[in-house]
Amino acid sequence: MEFSERYKFSDWPNKEIPKVAAGIYAIWNGAELFYCGMSGREMEKNRHKTKYGMVTRLQSHSTGRLSGDQFCVYVANRLVIPSLKQNDLTLFASGELKLDTLTKRYIHNYLEYQYVLVDSSAEAYSIEIKARNGELFGQKPKLNPIGI
Repeated sequence: MEFSERYKFSDWPNKEIPKVAAGIYAIWNGAELFYCGMSGREMEKNRHKTKYGMVTRLQSHSTGRLSGDQFCVYVANRLVIPSLKQNDLTLFASGELKLDTLTKRYIHNYLEYQYVLVDSSAEAYSIEIKARNGELFGQKPKLNPIGI
């Protein structure tokens, strides 16, 4: 199993990712593993869709929108909010500044992803567990580790 090269979220979309595919992905900030996930749950029942799996998951992450995207929530809560300045709160109150916007900016400015495609959702889930517990990359992801 060989992961792709790393791609910057700022270069999204990635036309190399198939429109329907299951897989595992890793998100990096330089040498630090930030997040690992899988995409294509129940892929076997969804192969008929025009877009499903890896491409839709990474698309969702690239938007920075917190609604329905746990990765974006982690980035906002653990990385963006702690960096806010007092004057940012006034801009939030007036609607001039949005957390989704700052989250997308962070993702696009700092984070890269890589992925590997697999044949089934069960295989993707199994590999995701190894990635999140540190077996796959020699480190656990900062935002969603499992195990001690």
